[in-house]
Amino acid sequence: MKKILLRFFGLIVILCLAFLWIMLNPKPAFAQAKTINYSNTHLENRDFSNADLSGATFVAAEMREANFQGANLTNAILSQGVLLKANLEGADLTGALVDQVTFDGANLKNAIFREAILTRSRFYDAIITGADFTDALIDRYQVSLLCHRALGINPVTGVSTRDSLECQNNS
Repeated sequence: MKKILLRFFGLIVILCLAFLWIMLNPKPAFAQAKTINYSNTHLENRDFSNADLSGATFVAAEMREANFQGANLTNAILSQGVLLKANLEGADLTGALVDQVTFDGANLKNAIFREAILTRSRFYDAIITGADFTDALIDRYQVSLLCHRALGINPVTGVSTRDSLECQNNS
């Protein structure tokens, strides 16, 4: 009986040590290993069309006239980026952090910005036909400007641009 108790106790000690080894020796998660970081880079005229850039970081990146058509940018970070005349047609930016970004003259047709943070971003002369801004955080002044040219229905989400921006009927 004493041998059985010693073996049982030994097994418990081995299991506890194995558990502690696993807990104290963490490996990076797969998602962290594939994170792409383009912060502070010059990406003018770069072609990212249809690329999977989910979770990628583009902080303070210069992306004038870059092509992100159909790209997956869910949960990406584009803070302080310059996307002048960039093509984001059909891009998915759901849950993205897109604060202080310049979208002047950009093509945002059918882009998805659901639950994105777009504070202090500019959209002067941007094409927003069919874009979905549902539950996005956007400055009131920008919303009022966007509502003046909000047209279309997003082909993926089925939401009209005007409804996603919560535009008043007289805008």
